[in-house]
Amino acid sequence: MSRLLLYEDSRWRDLRPITDLTPVPALTFGGSNLVERWMRSTGLPLLGIEARPRALAAWPAAPKPAPGATGAADQVQAINAAALPGAWLAEARAARGPALLVSGGRIAGARAPYATLAPGFGRGEAFEGFLETLDLPALQVTGVRFLAHPWDLVAWNAEAIAEDFAGTKAKKEGEVHAQAVLLAPERIAIGRDARIEALAVLDARTGPIRIGAGALVRAHTVVTGPCAVGDGTHLLGGSIARCSFGPGCRIAGEVEECVWQGWANKRHHGFIGHSTIGEWVNLGALTTTSDLKNNYGSVRVWVDGVEIDSGSPKVGSHIGAHVKTGIGTLLPTGASIGVGANLFGAGRFAPKHVPSFAWWDGERMAEHELEKFLATARTAMERRDRKFSPADEAALREAFVATARERHSGAAS
Repeated sequence: MSRLLLYEDSRWRDLRPITDLTPVPALTFGGSNLVERWMRSTGLPLLGIEARPRALAAWPAAPKPAPGATGAADQVQAINAAALPGAWLAEARAARGPALLVSGGRIAGARAPYATLAPGFGRGEAFEGFLETLDLPALQVTGVRFLAHPWDLVAWNAEAIAEDFAGTKAKKEGEVHAQAVLLAPERIAIGRDARIEALAVLDARTGPIRIGAGALVRAHTVVTGPCAVGDGTHLLGGSIARCSFGPGCRIAGEVEECVWQGWANKRHHGFIGHSTIGEWVNLGALTTTSDLKNNYGSVRVWVDGVEIDSGSPKVGSHIGAHVKTGIGTLLPTGASIGVGANLFGAGRFAPKHVPSFAWWDGERMAEHELEKFLATARTAMERRDRKFSPADEAALREAFVATARERHSGAAS
């Protein structure tokens, strides 16, 4: 028997701020998240996930290992969660014997017996370092795409949605009003208990659309595919194009080419484009991102304390979990907003880099008081009937300590 082990490596930091609280395997991408994509792509039962312990503990929807005992000689396919499935996987699986899978100087995974890998279990992000100590024969595989930076999630997301839903039979398990408009209905799937109201438009001519169980699409909402709408998410009017939404979001206005992790609010007008948005974010009315410079040049973005060139002219904002923006907040091209930041300087462009747990009032940056922040986070989650667990609190406290130097160094700009 073969089983799948998914892990994150130390380069999770290059995907900040979206990964500060979210382990890489949990990232929303395409039609689901990375671990679910890998389970579908390999067809293998899940053995486990190796990731940072605090982040993993605070992921309530983490899939459980498949039942059944694993023998010492059973083969384990260990996969770097930042690698995307592709033709390289068949190449790797066709080769025989244990191997360390390498592409472009980065480890994409490994294949080895359970007994060989078992001593590395429980090491979290250090699991890849353990793989390097095993002296497995290196197998060079070609064409591996790694999610290396937050804008990669956006750039490749529409393609991933189309791949995930390719060949999927259209199903209409929810309620579709007779005056709703479905274009290319054979490419539209509507989950159970979902509701599509009169005068809503689902346009799948440019790509498939999946509306999750219990989701709602209100009147005067235009959804353009490819688009994946998570379970329980509500689209409340406006234009929604080529996006992925995790569960429990509340979205209105103009949203284009974005990846929402889940449980986020944008209930009012304002444009959000080419952006990644973490869980429990609340974007106040008229919050707007810029995703294109006036000179059409390549956008530079702050990632893990360093500003780098994205190589792309279309980059919006990368917004960490539990961020709050006040009414009329303006986010510049390539903005990076850290976990727990609070922005309420209406009518002025926010700094391009706002550290985690910072408090920006339009003129100055201060540190968010941790206990007050935690009280707000608890309230926000309980409003959605989600318990603010000890694991959630522990992860946030750890993130507060880990990002203190960024706040105190004056890195915001």
